[in-house]
Amino acid sequence: MTLEYKDTLNLPSTDFPMRANLVEKEPRILEKWKKIDVYRYLLKQRENCPTFILHDGPPYANGAIHIGTASNKILKDIVVKYKIFQGYKSPYVPGWDTHGLPIEHKVTTMLGEKAKTMSAIQIRKACEEFAKSQIEMQKKQFQRLGVIGDWENYYATLTPDYEYKIYEVFEKLVEDGYIYRARKPVLWCMNCQTALAQAEIEYYDHVSPSIYVKFKMKDSENEYIVIWTTTPWTLPGNTGVAVHPDHTYVKVEVNGEIWIVAEKLLQSMMKELGINEYKVVEKFNGKELNGKLALHPLYERTSRIITADYVDMETGTGCVHIAPGHGEEDYEYGYLIHGLEVLSPVDEAGNFTPEAGKYSGMNIVEANDVIIEDLRKIGALLKASSVSHSYPHCWRCKNPVIFRATDQWFISIDRNNLRKRILEQIEKVKWVPDWGKNRISAMIEERPDWCISRQRVWGVPIPAFKCKDCGHVSLTPQTVRHFAEIVKEKGTNAWFELEEEQLLPPGFVCPNCGSRNFSKMMDTLDVWIDSGASFEAVLNNRPDLSFPADMYLEGSDQHRGWFNSSIVLSVVKHGVAPYKIVLTHGFIKDEEGKKMSKSLGNVVDPLEICSKYGADVLRLWLASSDYFNDIRISEKIILQQVEVYKKLRNTIRYLLANLNDFDEKQAVPYEKLLPIDKWALGRLQQIVKSVTDAYEDYEFSRAYNILVKYCSVELSSVYLDIIKDRLYVEGKNSLKRKSAQTVLYEILKSVLIMLAPILTFTCEEAYEHFRGKKFETIFAETWPKYHPEWVDEKLLADFDKLMEVRDVVLKKLEEARQNDLIGHSLDAKVTIKIASKDYYELLEKYSQILEEFLIVSQVKFTKDGGTSLIKVEVDKADGQKCERCWKYHPMAGFDPRFPKACPRCVEVLSSEG
Repeated sequence: MTLEYKDTLNLPSTDFPMRANLVEKEPRILEKWKKIDVYRYLLKQRENCPTFILHDGPPYANGAIHIGTASNKILKDIVVKYKIFQGYKSPYVPGWDTHGLPIEHKVTTMLGEKAKTMSAIQIRKACEEFAKSQIEMQKKQFQRLGVIGDWENYYATLTPDYEYKIYEVFEKLVEDGYIYRARKPVLWCMNCQTALAQAEIEYYDHVSPSIYVKFKMKDSENEYIVIWTTTPWTLPGNTGVAVHPDHTYVKVEVNGEIWIVAEKLLQSMMKELGINEYKVVEKFNGKELNGKLALHPLYERTSRIITADYVDMETGTGCVHIAPGHGEEDYEYGYLIHGLEVLSPVDEAGNFTPEAGKYSGMNIVEANDVIIEDLRKIGALLKASSVSHSYPHCWRCKNPVIFRATDQWFISIDRNNLRKRILEQIEKVKWVPDWGKNRISAMIEERPDWCISRQRVWGVPIPAFKCKDCGHVSLTPQTVRHFAEIVKEKGTNAWFELEEEQLLPPGFVCPNCGSRNFSKMMDTLDVWIDSGASFEAVLNNRPDLSFPADMYLEGSDQHRGWFNSSIVLSVVKHGVAPYKIVLTHGFIKDEEGKKMSKSLGNVVDPLEICSKYGADVLRLWLASSDYFNDIRISEKIILQQVEVYKKLRNTIRYLLANLNDFDEKQAVPYEKLLPIDKWALGRLQQIVKSVTDAYEDYEFSRAYNILVKYCSVELSSVYLDIIKDRLYVEGKNSLKRKSAQTVLYEILKSVLIMLAPILTFTCEEAYEHFRGKKFETIFAETWPKYHPEWVDEKLLADFDKLMEVRDVVLKKLEEARQNDLIGHSLDAKVTIKIASKDYYELLEKYSQILEEFLIVSQVKFTKDGGTSLIKVEVDKADGQKCERCWKYHPMAGFDPRFPKACPRCVEVLSSEG
């Protein structure tokens, strides 16, 4: 049998593993992780290491995961895996938010009419079952994304041990006097029939009525103060009119009547009303109106004029209708400052009560038209139209909300200097990106007292009792603590199952009248208390975690949500913020930057991407994005990442294939490496440093760009192309080949680890075939060490110049190829003419590697006195083509044993026997 020359080449096996098929391979790797219990395996490997705790903000257990929740979990997973590589013990405990409106709304919707006949405890049990089923579903979906965590020991806000910790935090709030009960206007959803906090509000465009109404001044024949409002339904609650104390107001004569309006808005108002003829008869300061009375146009009562510096001069008349029962500022200025009566003749469903007179029983939306018509009939309406403006809507049912005065529980944000203390703690936190600090600071500075009571059954009950004899409401540290102990054993369902005598502390009497006759109240806590207390229920309640957390990572909407509620409660309970770093990401938009919605048909399902392309492609897309801002996704964008993925995978596969016969014991010492290999090793160090810096700054897109460019350009198109000849042609155990493999080994190990937080499955699969494998999983490895001793600055500078020469040569080779002078670059002989002495000496210095570096058969270089720095001529190479290495050589075929081999290949073949 004749041995073919090609059989003696060190060619990678054509059936080498790592062929792309993520959709099938990823579930297999998940099974492997399950088998080795990868989460506990990693904790064991970092058992005595410093910790890094990323505390998981709980998503709602309500429906399949979407692209937003998927992206959030992947970002957290990237951070945690990076920290593990960096030598940290980084336990990750996923959690779920399970109480409140979202789930109760979903469950009662599914139950339909049946829900109306069910008791509170039956509704609660249905909600609990639903929440648990959603957790199990989402748990599998998050795992499919490659997220490693303590999935068997997750936390959920519905468990008794968690609920008990909520009460520990709540008890501190009550004990220190932060909790109070008051009747004042709160955001109210008429559809869900509950109070809402600011964090539960979304703003959408809404069309409202726009009316100008005149209130006749008391004790005057023909003077009127003119107001403008977009909520006619609040007029039954009107008890005042506000003007700005420091602005000029005018009395203007119109058709024999005197109207009072702000001077600044006079012209715009008259233009809106279509009035051209009017006359200003008097000017005066707004504070002169303070205390005067106007007659309510619809009821036989007066409306007192007050001053308020929030009255703006941008729209309307400068005279603001005040209904203290239907607005925060109305309440603050009307009731708290000026003592106006608080009327709120609207029930929980948004229907007028008998207090509203003739409108009793009407829904407020329907009543708008009736009220406008009544105003028209009595001559009080100056104009009615409509206006489109941003308006608050319920986050769950998406319906418009109203302000409605009801008895609710509040947390005082200014009690015990709380607001100032929170702002001080915000300054101590690292906010990434840094604009997050200003955002949450502004929200804390502006936030009103926190309405924490909800009129829902699915939640954590507020353990308050009402005296049946005198009506006094009791909520004390004792009532909270007593019920908390019951919760520890029975859960919060006990509030709905037990009688008052069992729920009250022994011997408890009404502090107002001494009665022992109580009824339990049925309000539940805002769910932001539930999730906000997770620092106590999770971080301070698990031995593997610690408080405060090193990081909270959520979407930018959580500056008014979880980040906000958590720091408020943590400062009350412990005096410090619950987090050291807060990392925020933007929202996911479609390719055109539009919000995703089913109606637009632009929703991208993360699970569909996983089943179609693999989770690693989804992870790669996210890593490629500047996630600090809004992120765009579409099928087209995903397909772009599929192509990037193929390049990365092919690079990894090539490296693995060429290291199939190499291990660390065969590594060549640095000083014996060939110059081009030293250059590649030095460049790798620069890449390691740059990528590490990017990860440290949580700029994953920067790490992505560096690694993609490195793999697809610097490696594939330069270094791997240059050393291919050495790897395939030189002797299997020769220094030249082992020198290249030594560097490839360092490159592969470093690249795999640096890509692993992003390409979780691919790098794990590659690690299984890596001959340097030391652990059950790649994630137990340590991050590549930066070796400054491998960075030869002079060598790197030399190769920068050599690359300039190479670029010129490659351009000329391509021209020769297009002119059919050559086929492959090895068909060429290159003559380089150098005008610069420095460049000539550089070529002399590296003359021994130029053929390999330029991937040609022959290289000549000469001095040239021309003006061009580098000139290149390409000719057909001299000699015959070696059938083994494909290079041309004048001596090819000199040895009769190997009649078509060049001298180098003859030497290799001889030495290999």
